Amino acid sequence: MATKSTSRPIGGLIWLGAFTLVAVVILVSLGNWQMRRLAYKTKLASDVVHRLGEAPSLLPPRDLWPAMDPEVVDYSRVKLTGHYVFDREFHVFTSLTEPKGREGGFGWWVFTPFIESDGTEVIVNRGFVPDRFKDPTTRQAGQLTGELELTGLLRRPEGSNSFTPANDLTRNRWFTRDPVAMAIQLGLPRDRILPFYIDADASMTPPGGLPQAGETIIDFSNNHLGYALTWYGLAIAAAGVYAAYAFKRLIT
Repeated sequence: MATKSTSRPIGGLIWLGAFTLVAVVILVSLGNWQMRRLAYKTKLASDVVHRLGEAPSLLPPRDLWPAMDPEVVDYSRVKLTGHYVFDREFHVFTSLTEPKGREGGFGWWVFTPFIESDGTEVIVNRGFVPDRFKDPTTRQAGQLTGELELTGLLRRPEGSNSFTPANDLTRNRWFTRDPVAMAIQLGLPRDRILPFYIDADASMTPPGGLPQAGETIIDFSNNHLGYALTWYGLAIAAAGVYAAYAFKRLIT
């Protein structure tokens, strides 16, 4: 009888131990993944800070555009010489909660085609306007004519998810910063489309203050260390609970 009563708890503990081991392995793996994400985000932020400190450079030649790596060029400072095409503005909805300039709240990013001196056409985010200034006729002072030198940051396209509304092309209401889609709307062939847009820097804010440039949001949320510690803590807790339970079963 003693043998039977002892074998029963041991057998149960083996199965429970196997289940606990699997859970611990999964939890530790999740913690390790978060640590890899932490290292990636830390390096990304460091690289961006380095790019922001560099002098602006010219855009690469068009034949190099397809090979441009977003991870390498995002937030790079660039300069261009050319002119805007104001009759083809695109308006992207936004909520500017922490403006660097005087305007904020609900409004629009003003995306405008910019033609360089050599004929290269790119899409520029000129900056933010409140909803009441969405119509270009309400901010005529900001429609700079003639050739100018533009400086800004090269930015990767903005993705969408299941909660992002569809762009309303009829009313010119966009919800994603997608320079490729905008260029297609302009009738540009795909082999001439720069798959990035340019965020104009604060120096490009025109007379009248609108569009309000220099509002690029540079914020890399990096909570991965906290997540990693949570997963590791759960792994330790699971192992501890099992050890306490097994000890209690074996001595009683």
